[in-house]
Formats: sequence, structure tokens, C-alpha cells
Amino acid sequence: MQYQNWGPQDMSAPSKAELPEVPVERGMVLEDVQSGWVGAVTRVEKSGGMHVVALEDRRGKSRSFRLGFGFLLEGQAIKLLPPAPRQAPAATGRTASGSVRVAGQRAQVAKASRIWVEGKHDAELVEKVWGDDLRVEGIVVEPLHGIDDLAAAVADFRPGPGRRLGVLVDHLVPDSKESRIADAVMASPGAAGNVLIVGHPYVDVWQAIRPAVLGIEKWPVVPRGQDWKTGILAAFGWPHATKEDIGLGWQKLLGAVRTYADLEASLLGRVEEVIDFLTVP
Repeated sequence: MQYQNWGPQDMSAPSKAELPEVPVERGMVLEDVQSGWVGAVTRVEKSGGMHVVALEDRRGKSRSFRLGFGFLLEGQAIKLLPPAPRQAPAATGRTASGSVRVAGQRAQVAKASRIWVEGKHDAELVEKVWGDDLRVEGIVVEPLHGIDDLAAAVADFRPGPGRRLGVLVDHLVPDSKESRIADAVMASPGAAGNVLIVGHPYVDVWQAIRPAVLGIEKWPVVPRGQDWKTGILAAFGWPHATKEDIGLGWQKLLGAVRTYADLEASLLGRVEEVIDFLTVP
């Protein structure tokens, strides 16, 4: 057995009662002192009247331990407590996007201007974080289901003063198909000053959710040739064989998003840019 050498201060060694008490959180890296097992917290559950934490090591193996004493956090002994209760929305009057909530403000009648996004998932994410703000402004978000026909859709929309269009595009990076489509549309008649196309660098809007929010270090890498969403769900160990599985998987991911702080800055800035374009004279 290995003993801790407290030196001449033996009598002042910290007792269990003096250890810092730390609520468990997903993603927290802990060491179980007795076994030496080191892993990241992947889940906490109640079993047999006690809380149990699952720690997954870097090889993907998982072991469960009872909460309480016997853990090290960043090399310091702690008492591990159950998760802190979720705080009710703060009484600061803030929306999920971080803006000041307008008390008693009813949703405006929808204006002619629109935000277009590539698909249903993009629309649901924008609605969850910026929905309160957009209702105050009277701006509607509509999914395009892809941008291959964006030029024709914009022409049918007939943008102009008071009828602006903001488009949020996935994977808008230099020399991509998406960037070529966006450049062509922005150069079309009537687009100047009335159409704004912006985008994020991710393959899909799913990746705009910060990995730490999901309790992972980074998003899994999906091999070329494999459907990206299917590959992501398979990497998580979630059902992925059907369209319904993909929908349920997305709802799990979306459920982890509560405020703008759960999203990557590269998406936040682009959405705010579009909203300003449509609402600021």
C-alpha cells in the first residue's frame, strides 16, 4: 500500500470533512483513487438509491463508481456530489440569444423580408436560440431543403427595398460548390443591397453545437463516402439506420442547446449579421 507523505504536518492532513465538494458535470475528467481509473464523465444515474457516475477512459472503455469520496479532480482530492440542480431562467429578462427580453411585446405581423436556411434542422436551431428576437422583429425563417436551385428561388422571391433576403448556407468555404452558387446569386440583378448570403464552415449545422455541450472532446470524423449524419450517430452509438433515427438523434442534440453560449462563434456571428441586415435600416 502506498501512503501519502504529509511530512512534519501529519496532524494537519485534510480530513474527508475538509475536502472541497464539487457537483459532477458531464465531460469532467476524474480519477478514482482506489482503482486508479481515469476517465471523463459520460453520464450520472441513480441506482439502488445512490448516484453512480460513469467514467470513460481514452480507449472508450467505461466503468461506474459511486459518488462521494475517493476522487481526484486535476490532482486534488474532492468529494463528488450529485449534479447541481438546473437553474431556472435567470430573472435578467434575457432571451436564449442573450438579448434583452421585451416584456409584454407581442409577435409582430410577419414582414416581407425572410431568412432562408438550408434545411429543417437549421431552421429549428435558429428558432430555438433566436426565435424570441425574430418574432419581435416580424422575421420568418424558412428552410430551402438545399441550395442547388438558390438562383431560381431568389429570382422568384423578387428581393428589393423592404423585401430583403438573408441566406444561411452550410459549408460555405472557398472553392466549394456552395461558394460558387452564393457568388453567382450575389452578382444577379436586384441582389445588391437586398440579398445577403453568409455561411458557416461546417459540413452540417449539427457541428455548430460546441462539443463540450455534448460531453465530447470533438466531433467524430466520418470517412469520405459515408453519409455524414449516419456516421455521426453511429459514432455516438445511437440508432442510425432510418430517417426516423436521424430525426430522433437530432432532437437529442438540439435538446442540449439552451442558449447562444452552446453554439460555435462562427455560426453566432453569421446569424446575427443576417438579422442586422434584415432589421437595421
